[in-house]
Amino acid sequence: MTEKAVVLDSPAIRRALTRIAHEIIERNKGIKDLVLVGIKTRGIYLANRLAEKIEQIEGETVNVGELDITLYRDDLTIKHEEPEVKGSDVPTEISGKKVVLVDDVLYTGRTVRAALDALMDIGRPSQIQLAVLVDRGHRELPIRADFVGKNIPTSSEEQIVVQLTEVDENDQVSIYEKE
Repeated sequence: MTEKAVVLDSPAIRRALTRIAHEIIERNKGIKDLVLVGIKTRGIYLANRLAEKIEQIEGETVNVGELDITLYRDDLTIKHEEPEVKGSDVPTEISGKKVVLVDDVLYTGRTVRAALDALMDIGRPSQIQLAVLVDRGHRELPIRADFVGKNIPTSSEEQIVVQLTEVDENDQVSIYEKE
């Protein structure tokens, strides 16, 4: 694959997350009964960054959890021979709370569907919202994000690569073209 373009650099990612944090606060009329749950792997780092921004804005902390959806995927045998389960960690009760699922890229919707199943096994939230850094289109399921950092229309021949300093030592979102 060859890099076609960098669509978000570090400052653009920071601005997108700041905007999403404000939108989450506004839509939920504050942060009462709010829990951010990041979908492993990069979603958890984005959820933590959103929590920091929300705390800067509101002066209060918001609970953050992480969700491993490996065993909930419907394409498990297609993607991996032996799935690596990393485990979920949602340190607070989510029943009756507003949960914001956080992920890096929204594509077909299958990851989000798996996350919804995993979340319902943990508890019964009063509401589930979805925040993504990038929405690239090509949905296979009727799922849409409530909060989007950037819409990036792509072809099926392209791939979105999100890099975050916590994992990749760099913050950027790029489009790669399959060769």
